[in-house]
Amino acid sequence: MIKKSLLLLNHIKVSPQKIQRAISIFADPDEILKIGSKFLKEKLLFKDYEIEKFLSTKKSQEIEKELEMVEKEGVEIIDIFSQDYPPLLKEITFAPAVLYVKGKKEVLRQICFAIVGSRIPTIYGLSMAERFSFSLASLGIVIVAGLARGIDTQAHRSALKGGKTIAVLGSGLLNIYPKENSKLAYKISEEGALVSEFPLFEPPLRENFPRRNRIISGLSKGVLVVEASTKSGALITARYACEQ
Repeated sequence: MIKKSLLLLNHIKVSPQKIQRAISIFADPDEILKIGSKFLKEKLLFKDYEIEKFLSTKKSQEIEKELEMVEKEGVEIIDIFSQDYPPLLKEITFAPAVLYVKGKKEVLRQICFAIVGSRIPTIYGLSMAERFSFSLASLGIVIVAGLARGIDTQAHRSALKGGKTIAVLGSGLLNIYPKENSKLAYKISEEGALVSEFPLFEPPLRENFPRRNRIISGLSKGVLVVEASTKSGALITARYACEQ
């Protein structure tokens, strides 16, 4: 059963570092639901606005509504204590406390390889992404990418021709971004999995994508970067891979 405390902390956007601190203090994270604002501030280093949101009845109601929604939409929430949590991802620094998954959750525990790159690739870049993605997927390796335009999209499509793929989103699972990949996202959920650490309707905020990228690399045994610019998210993913 999902730890509601972790879901609540995730909803109010407490940093992964603070969530990790809470997990290290309490044997059962749900114990945090019973403590007061003083402990939250002094021991967990919560800011005043985080404390206010955490103790808010409205936020608790939002969590209950979301739990109803995930059941209706066929989404599963996996927390870091679950046996279904990807073992490789758990090893990274400040691993996400919760994952929203739509599709075949078992692919998260299989051998994965990430293919990411430019949103405006060349024909050559697209052909390389297609070749590697299809070949690896045909060998039973799950291809991981970020559902972005360009190389990521090509990687997903080619993987589906040969096997399975995982799309890690920088938005909520019920707010697919980019919109033109909605049909692709549906197909991925049928043959592989959609994954996000963000609440169901989270918009694609700019700050979400570096966090998404650490999950892409964290799930994967390796990362192939195709035609990425020096400041691109694809290279951020590669840097995470080197650190992890």
